[in-house]
Amino acid sequence: MTGPVSWPLIYELVARWKSLELSSLPCSVALGGRFDNGRGSGMQLFQRDRITEVVKIDVAALEAVEEGFAALGRGTVVQPPILSMTIEESNGEVDVKTAHIRGNSRFAIKVSPGFFDNPKIGLPSLNGLMMVFSAKTGLVDAVLFDEGYLTMVRTALAGAIAAKHLSREDSHRVTVLGAGEQATKQIEALQLVRDIRVVDVWARRRDAAETWAIPVRAKGLEVNVHDSASLACRQADIIITTTPSQTPILNGDDLPDGVHVTAMGSDSPEKRELDESVMTGADVFVCDTRAQSESNGELKAFAGRNVPFEVIELGQVIAEGKQVRKDRSDITVCDLTGTGVQDTAIAGFALARLEQEQN
Repeated sequence: MTGPVSWPLIYELVARWKSLELSSLPCSVALGGRFDNGRGSGMQLFQRDRITEVVKIDVAALEAVEEGFAALGRGTVVQPPILSMTIEESNGEVDVKTAHIRGNSRFAIKVSPGFFDNPKIGLPSLNGLMMVFSAKTGLVDAVLFDEGYLTMVRTALAGAIAAKHLSREDSHRVTVLGAGEQATKQIEALQLVRDIRVVDVWARRRDAAETWAIPVRAKGLEVNVHDSASLACRQADIIITTTPSQTPILNGDDLPDGVHVTAMGSDSPEKRELDESVMTGADVFVCDTRAQSESNGELKAFAGRNVPFEVIELGQVIAEGKQVRKDRSDITVCDLTGTGVQDTAIAGFALARLEQEQN
């Protein structure tokens, strides 16, 4: 397709994207093609099917996201606050995140809707797209219509990265609180960094947890379904919370010595998964960014008060090689709210893979 970018056509693409009504559009667009922008370069469009072919939960993707965290720890990232909007009548929310890693040739802006009643009507709860821009000219290099896939991947990898740097190396048993897609992907990613053998799971609905356990068992893992979060956590080496809960589901009394906790679910002002006692009772508290943890994550439990413990950012741990776990019995907690630098990292990784495949 030649000529300058037609923004009405782009808007039409976005409008039609969810229902995948792409048959009336040019073949190159529908399959993942390039628009000539009239300035000697082009804008590429890729759909979920193409993206999932080249981006997996694997070591290469993990290293890309880990480097994004490290750049954040080195102070070489420009990252504005998250733009968030709640759609209360649909139990939904929309987040816009972005970041630029200084020296990188590209940056990404992500639009990420989360509508948590969607599974009731046969639709995924997460959706979205990422736009990749040239950091030199500001022109759009690519639009990745990933439908939330890249967010799912980088979120799972972030949990694995936290466990890599904070959990005991001989951790074999993991507890997941929540029985959605992210719980499954957290286990998959965690296996990149730890030899996981046993999974304990709890969800508000036992039938959901039982259903969730079936494909995980099929992958060769022992899975135990529990009637309470407390019971699920008793023998855990690692605990991962993956719910949109607005009230704490994990208490300090639930934590065995030496456990590592990664809290994934609290990423907006109304959500909360950890009781204060989890954080005050921990030996180490880590988060992706303190500002986001205070506004959207678990540190908002201390709003208006001094936080009574040291707060360390995950990027610092990675960039500086910090050994924050001093003893096997130490309890470590990591609060991950999701950052724009993760999106720029995974989008850049995905686009590089897609371009490599085309060449």
